[in-house]
Amino acid sequence: MMINTVIDINEAATILKLLGDKTRLTMVKLLEDHECCVCEFVEIFKMSQPAMSQHLRRLKDVELVKEERRGQWIFYSLNKNNEYYPFVEHLLHQLPDQEYKLIELEKQGRRISCC
Repeated sequence: MMINTVIDINEAATILKLLGDKTRLTMVKLLEDHECCVCEFVEIFKMSQPAMSQHLRRLKDVELVKEERRGQWIFYSLNKNNEYYPFVEHLLHQLPDQEYKLIELEKQGRRISCC
């Protein structure tokens, strides 16, 4: 059972501004059901690793995304324990699935290519 919680309008504005970027919004949608490495995002978005890291840093700053180190690699996932997650989850359910991006990456042999 999902409990609806009300968040402060300023906090909502911060989250919406953060997710107002198409790249970050797509990243969060992908992370809804999958863990990803920076190298995968680099391939999907055709952006540099430093640019992708900056997007991830902004998501981590508000703790929407968490990281887990495995050896020399860091994998990112959506932090479903974040206080804003119910708000974000509601937004994500309004968006089309982005899994095809990961499937295409897999077909190209580039899914988790850094591992």
